[in-house]
Amino acid sequence: MNQGSRPSRGNQRPQGSGSGNGRGRGATGAGRSNDNPRSSSPRSSSDRSSNPRTGAERGTESSAGSWSKAHGGPKQGKKSGAPAKKYGGPKAFGKERFGQNLGPVTSERTRPTQRAQAAAAHSDLEGVRLQKVMANAGVASRRVCEEMIANGRVEVNGVLITEPGVRIDPEHDSVHVDGMRLQLNADLKYFVFNKPRNVVSTMEDPEGRKCISDFMRKKGQERLFHVGRLDFATEGLLLLTNDGEAANRLAHPSFEVPKTYLVQVRGPMANGIGATMKKGIKLEDGWQSVDSFKLVDSTPGHVLVEVVLHSGRNRIVRRLFEEVGHPVTRLVRVQVGPIRLGDQKQGTIRPLGNQEVGHLLAMVGM
Repeated sequence: MNQGSRPSRGNQRPQGSGSGNGRGRGATGAGRSNDNPRSSSPRSSSDRSSNPRTGAERGTESSAGSWSKAHGGPKQGKKSGAPAKKYGGPKAFGKERFGQNLGPVTSERTRPTQRAQAAAAHSDLEGVRLQKVMANAGVASRRVCEEMIANGRVEVNGVLITEPGVRIDPEHDSVHVDGMRLQLNADLKYFVFNKPRNVVSTMEDPEGRKCISDFMRKKGQERLFHVGRLDFATEGLLLLTNDGEAANRLAHPSFEVPKTYLVQVRGPMANGIGATMKKGIKLEDGWQSVDSFKLVDSTPGHVLVEVVLHSGRNRIVRRLFEEVGHPVTRLVRVQVGPIRLGDQKQGTIRPLGNQEVGHLLAMVGM
C-alpha cells in the first residue's frame, strides 16, 4: 500500500456469536463487527485494528491492534548467497501511484561479454528503442531510462544492456529493470481479491453460493484465473490474473511461493508447539512443516499466531493446528510472496502495481 494511506472502512458483519456493538478495523479490512474487541491500549491512526472474538470474551482481551500489526505480513528476508546489487539513481516506477513500493529485486548481476551484448544490440534493427519501451511501461522518463541503461540496471532476454540505442521487439523480448520484469503486454492483468468468509474460491458455484465473480464490477469482460484457493471459511488474499503461465507457476509447489497466515485459536497454547510445527508434523497425506511460527498476541482464552509456509495442500493450516490440539477459530491469509493485503477492504478487488507485478514474476523465474 502507499505510505500515509488511510485504512478504509468496511460495513461487513462477520459471522460469530458476539452480540455487542464493538467497533474496529479487522485484519482484512472488515469494518464494524460483533466479533472484534476493543483494544485497551492507545493506538495510532495507522494501527487501529482488533481481534475477532465472541461476546463472552468481551472485556478480557487487551491486544493493541494485534491483527493490524501483523496483517501487512512479515518483512521479506534477504536470501543467502551472493550479495544483492545496490542500484543507484532514480527508482523504477518512482512516480507510480498505486500498489506497494517494493524496491528492486535483490539479485546479483554480471556484465555480459562483448559478443553477447553485440548480439542483443543487433537482434532486431526494426524494433523499438529500449528507452522508449521502458518509458511507455511507466518506468521513468526517456532521459532517466537512458541513464538506467547506461548504469547497467536493464536486461533484455537475460543479457545486461548498457547502450541506450538498442532496439527490441516488445511482443517477444523480455525486459528487466532492477531485476523486475516489465509487463509489456497490456492485455495481461493482475489483481488482489480480499476474500470474505463464506465465499467460494471459484468464478461460478452450482450451489448458488457467493463466489469471486459476485465481487467483480465488470462481469464477463475477461476470464481470470484464481491462483490457488482459500476454503469456504478462510478469509484474505487471493491472486487473480488472466496470465495463465504466471498462475501455473505461482501455484506449482516447485517454486515454493511463501504464504503468510494469521491464525486465531483458543488459548492458552503450550510451549514448544511452534518448534514442533517447524520440525514437522505427520498428517494423513504426509509430513508437513511451517517455515516460521510467531506468537502475535496472547490473552486469556485467545491466541493469535502468524505462520508462513509454502505448501498448497488443501486446508493445510487448519489441519496442522487441529493436529496439535488447537482447532482454528479464524484464519486469514495476509500475504502471498511479496504481495501483502495491507489495509485493503474486505470484499474488494484491486489491481497490482507495476512493482508488485515485477516482483511476483521474478519470484517464479519470469
